[in-house]
Amino acid sequence: MQEKDLKLEEAFERLEETVAALEQEDISLEESFRIYKDGMELLRKCNQAIDQVEKKVLVLNDDGETHEF
Repeated sequence: MQEKDLKLEEAFERLEETVAALEQEDISLEESFRIYKDGMELLRKCNQAIDQVEKKVLVLNDDGETHEF
């Protein structure tokens, strides 16, 4: 599965796995840089997905009318 096809929940799980991998004591410096780079790209995609969702959220005002967030 490509990262662009990941659901947000799956992306968060991958980020947790990335953090766990970076916390390993026996990881090489080169490997940690690669994992960090991949994690930052995944985080960027998560932020974009969240931004898109926020733009679609409707807010209910005091008059019972909805408008975009």
